[in-house]
Amino acid sequence: MEAFFRTHTYLVEHTNAKVRRMLMDEINWNDRMIGIKGTRGVGKTTFLLQYAKENYAPNDRRCLYVNMNNFYFQGRGIADFAGEFYNNGGKVLLIDQVFKEPNWSKELRLCHDKYPELKIVFTGSSVMRLKEENPELNGIVKSYNLRGFSFREFLNLTCSTNFKAYTLDEILREHEHITRQILPEISPNKYFPLYLHHGFYPFFLENRNFSENLLKTMNMMTEVDILLIKQIELKYLAKIKKLFYLLALDGPKAPNVSQLANDIETSRATVMNYIKYLAEARLINVIYPVGQEFPKKPSKVMMHNPNLMYAIYPISTERQSVMETFFVNTMWKDHTVNQGNKDNYYIIDGNRKFKVCDAASGNKTRINPDTVYARFNTEVGMDNQVPLWLFGFLY
Repeated sequence: MEAFFRTHTYLVEHTNAKVRRMLMDEINWNDRMIGIKGTRGVGKTTFLLQYAKENYAPNDRRCLYVNMNNFYFQGRGIADFAGEFYNNGGKVLLIDQVFKEPNWSKELRLCHDKYPELKIVFTGSSVMRLKEENPELNGIVKSYNLRGFSFREFLNLTCSTNFKAYTLDEILREHEHITRQILPEISPNKYFPLYLHHGFYPFFLENRNFSENLLKTMNMMTEVDILLIKQIELKYLAKIKKLFYLLALDGPKAPNVSQLANDIETSRATVMNYIKYLAEARLINVIYPVGQEFPKKPSKVMMHNPNLMYAIYPISTERQSVMETFFVNTMWKDHTVNQGNKDNYYIIDGNRKFKVCDAASGNKTRINPDTVYARFNTEVGMDNQVPLWLFGFLY
């Protein structure tokens, strides 16, 4: 136990989250069992340590961070360890990568039932279906998702600004006023391409090659997050990776499931399941027409965020595809995204029509009052024409 406290103290003292994540204020920290899911590389470990740093002194033994990567837990269960911590005055146990522990959900349930004054905050993969696949956690766990940096967070980090987030209604109603407040401080067109290329994942701050680091992370998503958690045999890994690559090459479009099944030598049903797993791992986004969902064939499959596009196949990255991928990804946090009836059109929350378009070709486009035009290649907008970058302020 002493070794864990020493590690905890060191990590908390050396944690320096330069941007405070919005999720920190969205979580009800009074709940006893809190699960924080997120794709690999978005900063879940830092988030846990930042919570500890904000609420407890580094050497306060009421709070303890542990990582299930530690081999110690191969011989000792979470509930047994939590009991020792609890009996010595522990109040908050922060468990990183909880899925690395066998029977983790049953162990958490045991903790909840045996130690009524103990709060547990744990992190896990976005692939995990906490309540659907772990019925013992129903009614006791509150689940949240930590996303990669928004464009707003990227700006606050790189430009030392303090821009606030806006709701979709605020952006649509007040975008001209909002941009007048932002533009005197920064030029979005200067930083937006940088964000699209490498701003979503916090590890762009590390002194390493970003694309190589992202490729490594993407491989871990398939090799660990999908295979381990979904309990898929290793021999199928190559098929999943090839499918992901083929989807990336195709760009945002409806998948040809029969052709993909032929290319990776499997069935159509298996292709659809693999697409679902890739979406849960936050490697792709799957778009359906309004009223449809899995297992129906999606009307469009795209990368989860633009950074992935540049890492996989940068020479074929089309500007329109990048911009649509950004739009869908930033909307995904709090809104429902469906395919519209034409290319470049999306339906948000079932009734709002959006078109992602190039401001440079604006004179060729007839402006419909029932459509919001999310326009790139511009820093300002008017009426129902909103600069695309501003949707990066939704969180």
